[in-house]
Amino acid sequence: MVKEIEVLGLGAGDLEQLPVGVYKKILKANRLFLRTKEHPVVSSLEKEGLTYVSFDAVYEKHDQFEAVYEEIAQTLLREAETESVIYAVPGHPLVAERTVQLLLEYGPKKGITIMIGGGQSFLDAIFASLKIDPVEGFQLLDGTALSANQLQLEQHMFISQVYDQFIASEVKLTLMEKLPDDYEVYIVTAAGSSQESIEKVALYELDRNVAVNNLTSVYVPPVKEEQLLLKNFTKLRDIIAVLRGPNGCPWDKEQTHESLKRYLIEETYEVIEAINSDDIDHLIEELGDVLLQVMLHAQIGEDDGYFSIDDIIEGLSEKMIRRHPHVFGKRTANTSEQVVQNWQEIKQLEKGEQHRASLLEGVSMAQPNLLRAFELQKKAAKVGFDWQEITPALEKVKEELDEFIDELNGTEEGLQLAKKEFGDLLFAFVNVARFLKIHPEEALFETNEKFIRRFQYVEEQVKNSGRSFEDHTLEQLDLYWDEAKEKGL
Repeated sequence: MVKEIEVLGLGAGDLEQLPVGVYKKILKANRLFLRTKEHPVVSSLEKEGLTYVSFDAVYEKHDQFEAVYEEIAQTLLREAETESVIYAVPGHPLVAERTVQLLLEYGPKKGITIMIGGGQSFLDAIFASLKIDPVEGFQLLDGTALSANQLQLEQHMFISQVYDQFIASEVKLTLMEKLPDDYEVYIVTAAGSSQESIEKVALYELDRNVAVNNLTSVYVPPVKEEQLLLKNFTKLRDIIAVLRGPNGCPWDKEQTHESLKRYLIEETYEVIEAINSDDIDHLIEELGDVLLQVMLHAQIGEDDGYFSIDDIIEGLSEKMIRRHPHVFGKRTANTSEQVVQNWQEIKQLEKGEQHRASLLEGVSMAQPNLLRAFELQKKAAKVGFDWQEITPALEKVKEELDEFIDELNGTEEGLQLAKKEFGDLLFAFVNVARFLKIHPEEALFETNEKFIRRFQYVEEQVKNSGRSFEDHTLEQLDLYWDEAKEKGL
């Protein structure tokens, strides 16, 4: 016995638009299943004695559309075990029909042949009704699974499967992530049929007092206003390309990887300043400045023919997947410590650190030396070159302080030796910070900020006194400083 399911399309409009072959097969079918009976063709064929089983009731049983589609597909496959069936869907079987895709996936595994018949796609009718040439570029998206990162605002967008007010509301909220509330969209229902309806509404009205049903799609016209495109990554890429292009900015065109180094460092520290000041608007601006530096380096790489932003994104994406096997693979990590351990093991394999001349390789010389000392100590500690408790580390600080003081004898040779001991003292103190899980750079930053606040208070008091700094003794200035401390500055 041949096991097969033949899938036919009911088209996008009235009975007159249904292909003759499909019309005959549907009327002669012994066992006909419809995904939904809510279609103009079905009501017309009922008058000709059409008998069928519809899956409309299945939609009421489940909260998720995927569960609905799964049940429909599994039911059809069971039915086909005993006798061939015909399954009819709105539009064309291969356009926005998840159940058909499931049948094509599951059927061969069960030895069931899935045949695809004809049917006019609703897209043909929509293009004709809205007078749109698809060659201009368009997107067809599923309203039941829409996300903002899918949206290509510069293309015609058609959002299908907008069955009811709830989906219309979800579609509206998703579009509002990229478009203004009053952006005009079109609600297209039963395109190409005698019941066709095209209604232009402001986006915020998409789910308000608007009738939507099984034949409803939403059309979003391409965005022409440049201001609305500024959130798009592609727009930023275009801007940077123009700045570096033949008619671009002289300064941008002159930049090289080498010349931009200092700006990347400056912008990074300004991000840290924004974080420490808990200023969200400032943080957004400064992160943008860091992104600008990345984009400039990427454009230089593209101009020189070596790499582009695509290569950077690809490398980063691959690394994130590779180094998070507990998320994207089968490895387990239940704590952040396990995550770090996994990360280091994978990184070691990637970099081939087991073949390095020294375990300390890989600590960048471009880092501020306070940070570099911190990282060097961490590397050494991983192989056990570390004290087991803080007491010896504190004793080392005292030892280095004494040696530093001993060299302060006023001679040139003593000054040179004191410089070395001063470095040893700082290095030892960084070790203490590491034991206490204090980040030395952050701690010093906070102290610098505290010094600024207190000194500015001293400046203010000097100004209020009507006298200059030179007219104050150090003891008087110290009193102002103590006042600042008492005020919690």
